[in-house]
Parts: sequence; structure tokens; C-alpha cells
Amino acid sequence: MRASDYEREELAMRTMRLTFAVMVAALWIVGTAQLSAVAAAADAGAPAMSPAQALAQLVAGNQRFQRDTTGHPHLYAKRRAELAGGQAPFAVILSCSDSRVPPELIFDQGLGDLFVVRVAGNTVTRAGLESIDYAVDHLGTNLIMVLGHESCGAVKGALGECVSKPAAKLPEIFANICPAVEQARKAGGDTLESSAIDLNVTDQVKILERSPLFKKRIADGSLKIVGARYNLKSGKVEIINSGD
Repeated sequence: MRASDYEREELAMRTMRLTFAVMVAALWIVGTAQLSAVAAAADAGAPAMSPAQALAQLVAGNQRFQRDTTGHPHLYAKRRAELAGGQAPFAVILSCSDSRVPPELIFDQGLGDLFVVRVAGNTVTRAGLESIDYAVDHLGTNLIMVLGHESCGAVKGALGECVSKPAAKLPEIFANICPAVEQARKAGGDTLESSAIDLNVTDQVKILERSPLFKKRIADGSLKIVGARYNLKSGKVEIINSGD
């Protein structure tokens, strides 16, 4: 074999080895990236915190909100990438649709932290119940909070509508609040609206606690349902039904 032929063959062999090495390196990089993505998804879908830890996290976030020291956590590109693989919200919030009561803001939480179901009057509807069950059963959420608030328009409307028409003829928003309105009227006092707001929260907590979907987990302590009320002026969320 001539020297030039040998050199060409040697060059070809080197090229093949280099190509193989590049392919191996590329496969390693892709594999590492995939593992990282899986790990991020695992983090996003990691086991949820306990009910007590979840409630403490909400309280701490609300305290930051009240003091105007919010941290606006989990709002950046890294968090978005993590959540692309799954979600594991640590709490469900059943709240009113009122624009002044956005749960993620008043609890200073970010993307993927809260599973929020909003309906005027913060009542349990069929679709809302199914949504909450999804978070508890499939996403591993261990805390449900029913969040009412002062000056609730739905409660104000129910105070008038529930005494003028049979519940069966009322819109669902009002009909769901009528039991609380009736209780508040029977109790009497000068704070009818305020009482109805709190009683409505308590009623919704009881509805969730009685649901067959949640009874077992409530009994074994792995799920907690609490009621709370938000003050529009102070920004404070006060627990009014601890679920104990």
C-alpha cells in the first residue's frame, strides 16, 4: 500500500472515530437533559406537604401581603419549565369570584402553588366539587380552604332574594347561600350580612366534609378543610373554621 493510500485510510478511520465520539457526546447531553426534565417534573409533582404545613404556608404568605413585603415567588422561567412536567399545588382555595380577592396575591404564592376554584359566593357546585376532588385525588393536595370575604355581593343579593322567592326558583348562586341567610336571620342581631358571610363559609366547609370523596382522608388526618374570611381593608385572612 502506498503511503498516500495509507494516510487516506488513516484519515477516514480518524473521521469515523471522531463522528462516533460526537454522536456519543450528543446522546449523553440529550439523556442528561431528559433526566433533568424528569427530575424537574418530579420536583413539581413531589409529595404534598402536610395539612398543617400547608396552612402555615398560607398564613405566612398572607402576613407578608398585609405588611407589603410580598416576595412574588415562583413566577419566573425556571418555575415555568419545572411545571411543564406536572403540578403539585399545596392547597385548594374555594373562593369568591370578586376581583378584590385573588388568592395567589393575598397569600403571596406563585405558579403551581395553589389550585383555585372561584365562584361568586364561594359555594360548592357540582363542577367545583369535581375540580376540588381532582386536586386532592390526582395532585395530592392535602388542604382545602373555603375563603369568604366582607362585602360579598353574592351574599348581599341572597339576603334579599332568599326571602322573596322559593330557593327552587332562584339562581344557583343565591340558592346555595340561602341556608346561611336563614340561619343568620334566626340568630338575629345587627350584623346580618356579616353573620351570613361567616355562616356561608361554615356551611360550605360542612358540605365538603360530608362528601364521600373526602371522608376517608379527613378521618385519617391526611386532609384538612378549613374556612376563612378575608378583610378587604386590612388584607388579613382570618380562620373562622379550623376543621378540628
